[in-house]
Amino acid sequence: MEWANTTWGKVVIGLVAVLAVVLVVVALTGGDDEDSAADTTAAPEETTTTAAPEETTTTAAPEETTTTEAVQACAVENLPLASAGTLTVATGEPVFPPWMGVGDDFFDVPESGTGYEGALVYALAAEMGFSDDQVVFVRTGFDEAIAPGPKDWDFNIQQYSITATRAEVVDFSDPYYTTKQSLVALPGSPVIGATTLADLADTRLGAAIGTTSFDFIEEVIQPNEPASVYDDNVDAIAALVAGQLDGILVDLPTAYFMTAVQIPEQGAEGVIVAQFAIEAAGADDYGMLFAKGNELVPCVNEALGVLAGGGTLQALEDEWLAQGGDVATITE
Repeated sequence: MEWANTTWGKVVIGLVAVLAVVLVVVALTGGDDEDSAADTTAAPEETTTTAAPEETTTTAAPEETTTTEAVQACAVENLPLASAGTLTVATGEPVFPPWMGVGDDFFDVPESGTGYEGALVYALAAEMGFSDDQVVFVRTGFDEAIAPGPKDWDFNIQQYSITATRAEVVDFSDPYYTTKQSLVALPGSPVIGATTLADLADTRLGAAIGTTSFDFIEEVIQPNEPASVYDDNVDAIAALVAGQLDGILVDLPTAYFMTAVQIPEQGAEGVIVAQFAIEAAGADDYGMLFAKGNELVPCVNEALGVLAGGGTLQALEDEWLAQGGDVATITE
């Protein structure tokens, strides 16, 4: 066409060519800017999620592991025993009812499993996984066992009261019995009829060495005459019968045996004058005694807790320590 060769015609043809190029570019990029922006933000939203961390979080495994480790630590083969595979139990020499060796055939025989502590040892051993023939008794003095240092036995059981002073050099199990102090005398003694601590001010009192009974005389009763101390209750009874004492302090279960058996064996009559109110003496908890730092303590406590929770301790107390008759109470 002739107009195409004119200057104006050449301009029109150039504009048409540029427009054609723009249309091709738009077609190749897939649309306008708004569609493209929408497409570029959609992908991150679809891939974002917080479900995975929540699903993988759990505390069950650590708890199960702790429980398993505790059970394994208290298995007989893993216990820190004085003699591998054997529960070595120390006690007094001799032992006395109602704590151990009850009956003529079993006197001073802890292996008989009679008496409160004797029966408790075997019940505790069974709960820990020991058979009866894996329990071995050895003998110690009462005061000797409280001394600091290593022990050649696993624990000692002979009515050890748990005290802060003792706990500085030895360890204790949880309490297995709580008792009260009591006063034993002969008929006609000046302590007969006492109802308050003041009534005992001018009396002669004694107890075995290293016992809370002796501490009770000195710290709570505080008589005008110093307390007499003896190696054991047998010596204290001899002094009582000989007229050297007006009264002996012992725990209440021991007082029953002392007045029923031990004093009559000396040709005399014994009476339980009274028990002391807990408010005056404080609760007297008995615990099994261990060398300081003995790692066996938690396993013994675990077994003891099972026996207490299942009623075994109460059943043993009812069988071996329950006594008839009312006992007077001395107050402050």
